[in-house]
Amino acid sequence: MAKKDHFNAGPIVLDVVGKTLNKEDIRRIAHPKTGGVILFGRNYQDRKQLTALTKAIKAVRADVMISIDHEGGRVQRCRTDGFTHLPAMKKLGDIWSNQGKKATAEHALLAMNAATSVGFVLASELRACGVDFSFTPVLDLDFGRSGVIGDRSFNRDPQISASLAKSLNHGLQLAGMANCGKHFPGHGWAEADSHIAIPVDERSLKSIMNDDAKPYEYLGLGLASVMPAHVIYPKVDKHPAGFSKVWLQDILRKQLQFTGVIFSDDLSMEGASVAGSVVKGAEMALKAGCDQVLICNRPDLADQLLKDLHYDQKAFATSRARIQKLMPTSQAFSWDELQASPDYQKAKHQLQSLNLIN
Repeated sequence: MAKKDHFNAGPIVLDVVGKTLNKEDIRRIAHPKTGGVILFGRNYQDRKQLTALTKAIKAVRADVMISIDHEGGRVQRCRTDGFTHLPAMKKLGDIWSNQGKKATAEHALLAMNAATSVGFVLASELRACGVDFSFTPVLDLDFGRSGVIGDRSFNRDPQISASLAKSLNHGLQLAGMANCGKHFPGHGWAEADSHIAIPVDERSLKSIMNDDAKPYEYLGLGLASVMPAHVIYPKVDKHPAGFSKVWLQDILRKQLQFTGVIFSDDLSMEGASVAGSVVKGAEMALKAGCDQVLICNRPDLADQLLKDLHYDQKAFATSRARIQKLMPTSQAFSWDELQASPDYQKAKHQLQSLNLIN
């Protein structure tokens, strides 16, 4: 990672167009307002290409964090050329609950150990290719209402979800990767997909805090970062959680005493449109309490942010210190070294024995 004196990451996390960097990608990454690069499926061809891409990004800016949405199940950007196709998190919850049959403490322990193995495999494979961070785990509860969440959720029960997330986070940590709980305070009840609509959750604050928000409370200091939902909870605030001082400062920071990084969700999503222009949305998110804002799949909007975003430089110094703590500090294995690692082999064997991976 970049030396402490040279860590100058900015508040914008943006993406790149293809599988190699073009001149416009390089210009955006080099911009002082940029603080991270998020990768998508279109940026992945194979391990050799991915490793070359991450090296090229770091050659432009060593202090930008390279991230990806790599949860397992249907949200996994790298699936071929040796990458383990990880299970949806619901499969771990199903082990705990014994598929809805009589569950025992043994089932719970088996599920937690499997979650640790998933986290370790996930993080170690990504880090072997130069990726610093994955936006995982999903802490939303499975109410059976949200198609966009669905089997991305561990379970309906907040205690089971938090326990499995804690185990998965431990696996990430063993491979030198931080974690991100999403989507605070919970996207499991709202039926609309915030990628294409503006979801609304009409429940009371008490109901949400006693249920959806419990995993954030249970995980405490074990939670390194959080991504709030593009969901409006009108009984609490008129703004979506990611633009709400009530949710981010009064509840997340003060009430739940969260000290880690807060990322906005993608500002190009329909759920963010209530804030107005992308610049207004980014400024609103940062003022509400986000440390960094994401803009994905819209290079034109990224350019608008780089040009016109105004933010409090003094306040962002505190954010920058938080963000730096997410950067890996240990040396990652090469892919070949990883394949020979006894811990990696053991983790994969455990997952195979549970029919969670091939």
